Amino acid sequence: MSSSIESTKAGTSPRANVGAAKARRGPPLAWVGWAFLILMALATVAYIASKAATNPVLFLQNLLDGLKLGFVYALIALGYTMVYGIVKLINFAHGDVFMVGAFTSFYAVSRFHLHEWPLAVFPGMNAGVSVVIGSITVMLLSMAVCTILAVTIERVAYKPLRDAPRIAALITAIGVSFFLEFFGALPFVFSGRFIPYKAPFPTTAWYVQDGIHPIVSGQASPDNTISFSNIFLIIAAASILVQILLQFIVKRTKIGIAMRAASYDKATARLMGINVDRVISFTFAIGAAFAGLGGVLYAIAYSSIWSQLGILPGLKAFVAAVLGGIGSIPGAFVGALIMGQAEAMTMSYISTPMRDAVAFTILIVVLLVKPTGLFGEPAQEKA
Repeated sequence: MSSSIESTKAGTSPRANVGAAKARRGPPLAWVGWAFLILMALATVAYIASKAATNPVLFLQNLLDGLKLGFVYALIALGYTMVYGIVKLINFAHGDVFMVGAFTSFYAVSRFHLHEWPLAVFPGMNAGVSVVIGSITVMLLSMAVCTILAVTIERVAYKPLRDAPRIAALITAIGVSFFLEFFGALPFVFSGRFIPYKAPFPTTAWYVQDGIHPIVSGQASPDNTISFSNIFLIIAAASILVQILLQFIVKRTKIGIAMRAASYDKATARLMGINVDRVISFTFAIGAAFAGLGGVLYAIAYSSIWSQLGILPGLKAFVAAVLGGIGSIPGAFVGALIMGQAEAMTMSYISTPMRDAVAFTILIVVLLVKPTGLFGEPAQEKA
């Protein structure tokens, strides 16, 4: 009785406490899912460990390839998790914004030669500096185009449904996604065929064997060596810097405080003078900018683009956000790295077509065993 009174004084009812306790314990027979997950994880680790012991060089190469893929997924997953954290919307059009970023950079480089503008304006500029400035310009243009596109989508398609049932906004997001994919496939827009992608900067690769040595252009790396390129280093650096920047924005700036307030309670945030609509638009904008950057880096890394480029990377980034705990920024980053490793190891040790099946199996297992993800927290009642 005394505990019930204390609970009531603290602002929660005994019934709420019972519900919270049940939520902590999880659904009945949840231990079956946990047991299955643990057994599957142990079997997977044992299998990969045996392969790694047989050929450690191949394992380390797969590890690097998985990191490269995971860092790209992280740039997309951050947009999913931020938008969901504030408006509770799974923005399935986000992957197609990623595709638009890749095509924007393609046209900027192949048709307008935007990456060469520094040398055109300043002929005496150092070639290396020119490449860096030109490449950054291409990336910034893609980020700007994706930002404008995402804010337009939010204002036109999502804002009118702000107070509608969630299913209405979800269906609209799917519709916007299909529109971008098939509109982009038109011959006078992007194209429905695969297009080779020309990087805005030259690729340099190295291999590791008794030190780090450059790989001669046009030649393969020696056998039993680990290789990596400047593309991997750029993707890793960009993804980590974006994560740090986003943490700074959310934790240290006024707009970040407004984002956290709107995420917790929009009505109260409005009463405190916060322009929630502007906060939501900013969230879509910054998530789209990161997706645009991811689209450029993905196209550079894998050298081919098409109008449906964003479907699978977008869905896998969504799985990464769910795995890490959708709504959690560090969770999205960690989940993306795990997804990248799972995909790389599956392609190398099991089968390339199985990589997609493994990704969505991870989603099913997470939803069955720990729906809140690795870093997510159960929803709590507001006082």
